[in-house]
Amino acid sequence: MSLKKKPLPIGTEFFDELREKECYYVDKTGLIAELLRSQAKVTLFTRPRRFGKTLAMTTLKCFFEDGTDPSLFEGLAISRERELCERHLGKYPVIFVTMKDIEGKDFRTACRMAANKISQEASRFDFLRTSSALTEKQKEQYEKLCSWDMDPDVLAGSLGNLCYFLEKHYGQKVILLIDEYDVPLQKAFFAGYYDEMVQLIRSMFAQALKTNGSLAFAVLTGCLRISKESIFTGMNNLRVLTIADPRFSSYFGFTDCEVRQFLEYYGLSDAWDVVREWYDGYRFGDQEIYCPWDVINYMDLLQADPQAPPQNFWANSSSNDAVREFVRRMDAGSARRELQVLADGGMVKKRIHQELTYREMYTTVENLWSLLYMTGYLTSAGKPDEDGIPLTIPNREIRAIFADQIMELFREKTRNDGESLKQLCGAFAAGDAAGVEKAFNGYLRRAISIRDTSVRKARKENFYHGILMGLLAYKADWIVTSNRESGDGYSDILVEAEDGSLGIVIEVKYAEDGDLESAAKAALAQIETRRYDETFADDGIEHVLKYGIACYKKRCRVELADG
Repeated sequence: MSLKKKPLPIGTEFFDELREKECYYVDKTGLIAELLRSQAKVTLFTRPRRFGKTLAMTTLKCFFEDGTDPSLFEGLAISRERELCERHLGKYPVIFVTMKDIEGKDFRTACRMAANKISQEASRFDFLRTSSALTEKQKEQYEKLCSWDMDPDVLAGSLGNLCYFLEKHYGQKVILLIDEYDVPLQKAFFAGYYDEMVQLIRSMFAQALKTNGSLAFAVLTGCLRISKESIFTGMNNLRVLTIADPRFSSYFGFTDCEVRQFLEYYGLSDAWDVVREWYDGYRFGDQEIYCPWDVINYMDLLQADPQAPPQNFWANSSSNDAVREFVRRMDAGSARRELQVLADGGMVKKRIHQELTYREMYTTVENLWSLLYMTGYLTSAGKPDEDGIPLTIPNREIRAIFADQIMELFREKTRNDGESLKQLCGAFAAGDAAGVEKAFNGYLRRAISIRDTSVRKARKENFYHGILMGLLAYKADWIVTSNRESGDGYSDILVEAEDGSLGIVIEVKYAEDGDLESAAKAALAQIETRRYDETFADDGIEHVLKYGIACYKKRCRVELADG
């Protein structure tokens, strides 16, 4: 009889909850020891979303906070650091603030949300209301920090003042943890009150991080390193650890060894190749890293259905605006060739600017390269040199995001080219294989293709299949279906005129060896062998055209069945 497995940590960002529920935990507590030995006053970790930043911060909170339960760390890497545990475990007042939900349609609304976050955290220390270490005036000031309607000036000094009151009460300097510090800036930029939010965050950080005598040390996380001139003005005590830094590189995300152990524990080792293909490929410092959000969610799916295909979990949690803007700007000239190199699975070397403001990020294509790198849409493919960092798309999941945006742009452009679409569809209906070939070749030359040379043949065919589906959808009176059961299998594309006057069967092949003619004839043979046209006979459609289409890179060959 097999032992009951630990539950997967689906959506669990709080370390104490994860441990109390006895979820499977990939031990990242080595971060604590390395952080203590580094002795940095203020540390900023920048990592893409969904790589465990909040879990890391709640782990720090649970370790350092006064009154913590030491049993939470039993058996973990940090528990073997006995001297550090004796000196630091449960020995500090800790302030933990997550800024990920601070947003609003205007600055006033965002300020109220920020005040709400601060007041919730301040209210955790209710004992300050009666603390003998605080004067009556200081208790009045503390009361203001607990108000959801605090004055902007009070808000600006809130974190610094709360540190001061806690140090007075405990006689011990405070650890300050600020999670997702840059989210309010991102929201403010798109909502139109960026300058006001910059000023607020700058004031808060100046008083909490720069001129704060009550601070033991602080840790911040975010996706981006915002320019020092924008937020961290004059902060000489700030250490920034980006995805390019080799230090702390294995503490956010899963290493290959961790994923192998994870899969083995749940009896899913056979899925390792698929998991690696879809969710690995990120490079943080000198480590190859998997996205933990994706790995955990796919494992949850596999437990319910061992045959479940991988899904795009990471992409579905964001708008992917940066990729959309990047693809649109790269669709011209030499930049278009670089985008094609990425789409083909290659790499492009670029200089990365890691200190940008949100105002700068969308101003140039050069800055967009940096934005995509820092947010995980592109990753390092090797060591940087004087010419820049070699960049590539990390995995199948991110490639699918690029493919979606490239195809959406292609569809927009073709929808505005009605005459060419009319000619293509007309050639299909007329049985004009040469006309179809000429028109489709024209589209292929203009399209940025997602046909990564490392993928299997079937996936390369999917790209051409998708383009054809989009083009044929132009005809409003055609019913176009994909992979529909017909005869003895599933045909690539079936087209049926609404009035029943015409049926079209299309089979698409990718010519691996470049022999387009042979591949097109093989496609026709498959139509005949598997009787894909039978569905039309069942519907009483007598006029049926059968096309075998072979593609290779940006060329195609079209064959029409006789009769």
